[in-house]
Amino acid sequence: MPHPQQSPIGVFDSGVGGVSVLRQLQRALPGESFIYAADSAHAPYGDKPQAFIEDRTSAMADFLTRAHAKAIVVACNTATVIAVAALRANHAIPVIAMEPAIKPAVALSRSRVVAVLATERTLASPALARLCRLYGDDAEIICQPCPGLVEVVEQGAADTQRAAQLLCLYLAPVLARGADTIVLGCTHYVFLMAQIRAIAGPAVTIVESSAAVARQVERRLAENDMLADGRGRPATRFFTTGSVEHAQVVISALWGSRVQVHGMDDPGTVTGPPSTRARPRSAISQARGKEPHG
Repeated sequence: MPHPQQSPIGVFDSGVGGVSVLRQLQRALPGESFIYAADSAHAPYGDKPQAFIEDRTSAMADFLTRAHAKAIVVACNTATVIAVAALRANHAIPVIAMEPAIKPAVALSRSRVVAVLATERTLASPALARLCRLYGDDAEIICQPCPGLVEVVEQGAADTQRAAQLLCLYLAPVLARGADTIVLGCTHYVFLMAQIRAIAGPAVTIVESSAAVARQVERRLAENDMLADGRGRPATRFFTTGSVEHAQVVISALWGSRVQVHGMDDPGTVTGPPSTRARPRSAISQARGKEPHG
């Protein structure tokens, strides 16, 4: 078993959306290794029963701990609101989770109207209601469910007319009510950012949580003296419960360079030698440009 400082950070999502979080993690922590696990065979989580989501998140976290992850990042808002308490109770390593960026969105809003785009399960959760109560006293927070958007990203169809049609359907009513700030409450939606910006216009601010999560991961690892010490060779490995061939195409496109994806039912792949570090071209370009909100 590797020394905790040299162990990878585990990241999982219901599918490929958490790659947006992984991208920010690698930017913030370039010396760390990562294991990304996509539960694409069971995506989306947002329309599934609570017990099902709890079972799947437990299985994904167990997979990452078997891979000697030193921390688990729940890169899925639905999994967070349903199951993060149980994950933290059942795992001794740090478990860092997503939270829709309602607080910074309210602070940024000039019209005092904020739209939250998320899955139905996330929007119906007590955790989301708590955030709205805490930060929405002097603002109108519109919760907009977006069925179908996760599937569009999972299918590798983020730039299609179908994606644009769905986004127009969901954005039109919140923009008509004066929303000038949009919270992306699902990690998949980050890969629809360009289309959302085109529809909403330059006056609307878009906020998402991945950069804040990366900062929290760095803090938690530093507090526990678990940051990589520079002696190892950073590597990023990708796994899926779904079709390996499909995941290879979609994740490579989202990551910005070709990656190798393994099946989670492939014996030995979890503990086998790490592949060469894959660094997303998009992360490099973003590092040179303007820092995103979140």
